[in-house]
Amino acid sequence: MAFQSSRRAFMKKGLFGLAALPLGMGALTSQAFAERKQITEDNPAAAALGYVKESTTEGQYCDNCIFWEQGNNPPESCSLLQPNNFRVEAKGWCERWVAG
Repeated sequence: MAFQSSRRAFMKKGLFGLAALPLGMGALTSQAFAERKQITEDNPAAAALGYVKESTTEGQYCDNCIFWEQGNNPPESCSLLQPNNFRVEAKGWCERWVAG
C-alpha cells in the first residue's frame, strides 16, 4: 500500500511540474527579451539594411512591415536581422520595408 501512496505522490508532483513548465518558459522568454539590446543604426547588419530608428516616410514603419515579428518568438524584432539578438524600434524603418 505504501508503494501506491508514493506512486500517487510522484504522479501528482510530475503533473504539477508539467503544468508549471509553460509558466517557467514564459519567464525565461521575458527575461531574454529584457536582456536583449536595442539595435543601433551603426550595427553592421542594420547599416546594411539602411535601418533608421525613426522613419521619415509616412506610414512606413517596422511595426507594419511584413518582416516585423511581434509576439514571443522573439518580440519586437525583424526577421531580416538574423540571428534576432536585438530589439528594433516599432517606428523604425529600413530599405527592405514591405507593407505587412
